[in-house]
Amino acid sequence: MTGPGAADAAPASALARLLRRKLALAGLAIILVVVGGAVFAPWIAPFDPNDQMFDGLTLEGAPMPPGGKFLMGTDLLGRDLFSRLLFGARTSLVIGIAANGLALVIGTLVGITAGFFRGWIGGILMRFTDLMMAFPALLLAICLAAIFQPSLWIVAMVIALVNWVQTARVIFTETSSLATRDFIAAERTLGASTPRILFRHILPHLLPTIIVWGTLGISTTVLLEATLSFLGIGVRPPTPSWGNIIFENQTYFQSAPWLVFIPGTAIILLALAFNLVGDALRDVLDPTQRGRD
Repeated sequence: MTGPGAADAAPASALARLLRRKLALAGLAIILVVVGGAVFAPWIAPFDPNDQMFDGLTLEGAPMPPGGKFLMGTDLLGRDLFSRLLFGARTSLVIGIAANGLALVIGTLVGITAGFFRGWIGGILMRFTDLMMAFPALLLAICLAAIFQPSLWIVAMVIALVNWVQTARVIFTETSSLATRDFIAAERTLGASTPRILFRHILPHLLPTIIVWGTLGISTTVLLEATLSFLGIGVRPPTPSWGNIIFENQTYFQSAPWLVFIPGTAIILLALAFNLVGDALRDVLDPTQRGRD
């Protein structure tokens, strides 16, 4: 099947195969719920996330348990936990998408340049990638976060700077393979320019890999942001973040466990959802897997 009809049928077929996977649908449902909660947080949240309410604490000064006026209870300062979770979802998603998008761009540029040109250019780029991979990602992120003044966008930049190396490795391997194919050699023989070969022939073949790694990478950035915020070097309070909600309330782990378990469960579910969708996309977009559903 060739022509415009084939081009239209391929995405439709991939989407149909994706929608037949129950785990992928479950992941998509979780993502849609979180995204919807984040987008409509100002209208859904019953209280201001930073409002310290007089009736938000017991007579002994302890957080209120879930139920009644406070759906998920309150935190150590009498703030509504449900409202903070909704606004915290915004932080996690913004950083997750922004940091992963930047890491994807850096990794793709490094990988495609090294894989296509090879030689000393590829050698230098990939040795630098190996050097970056030698550093523990969390330790490097902590060092960078300590150098810069933590904020929403600084945290996203720091996470991107430690997360691009895996993408670069994968893109380098695929680009190196594509660059030796006969159709690329034919294009060079016909006098096609380097930009034309890269953007008209190499990059379209890499799109499925980029899409899959882009989806899977969001779960990594969400977890890393939560870790940095929990360690106190991520997004600073009072800006709500799922990681700093756990950090602020960890002293109440035994007397008010919902303050840790609820945001912790939210982090796990969102990361799992993106992993489920990413795994499904990898199988759906992989030509070798067609016909195995």
